[in-house]
Amino acid sequence: MTQPNPFILAADNPSAVLTLLQSNPAIASGQDDHGYSLLHAAASYGHIDLLRALVKEYGVDVNLLDEDSETCLFVTETLDIAKCLVEELGVDYNRRNDEGLTAWESIEIDDSFPEIAVYLRQVAGVEPAAPAAQPSAGDALNPALPLPPNIQVNMGTVSEQEASAGMDQVDPEFKRRIDELAARPDFHSEATQNELRQLVMDALSGSSIETEDRGVRRRTD
Repeated sequence: MTQPNPFILAADNPSAVLTLLQSNPAIASGQDDHGYSLLHAAASYGHIDLLRALVKEYGVDVNLLDEDSETCLFVTETLDIAKCLVEELGVDYNRRNDEGLTAWESIEIDDSFPEIAVYLRQVAGVEPAAPAAQPSAGDALNPALPLPPNIQVNMGTVSEQEASAGMDQVDPEFKRRIDELAARPDFHSEATQNELRQLVMDALSGSSIETEDRGVRRRTD
């Protein structure tokens, strides 16, 4: 009869694994091609009785490493399992994986089980990580560009008098013509818009409607 795969059993049937261990203790410290062990499975799935049995009864090294040089603490998903590994079974919580990360650092990067990361930091005597500043919606969509070193900006308010400065210098004839165009029912037509564009261009160039009219109007007397 083919022996059942202990790693599959460890997912949801830890009691079956304990029975299997009694008849075949050698599988207690076995690992698959990736270094995954029953210890990792028990920690990941939260089977605390199986975890204790593997270490205390079958002598499995609690710091058994997988292919990424990670102990079962790296895959722990509950605070009870983390406490059992640290306080009862003596796992090395300062162990670093192949990426140079401790278990709490790896958990923080994954943003998966923050309470475990906080606990492991406390045990190791490491200050909790400072929360990253969250940009406002406006900052995220329109980040401010840095100013050149020789430019300074003074923030202030503009008075109504300052805001309207120069308005009395606008050629009244330009204003009258613009008002006339705006009142026309075909204001949005291409022809009227072309007239408006030309009027604006004339205004920007400093031309005067009155002067232009005098230049092109024929004398009739």
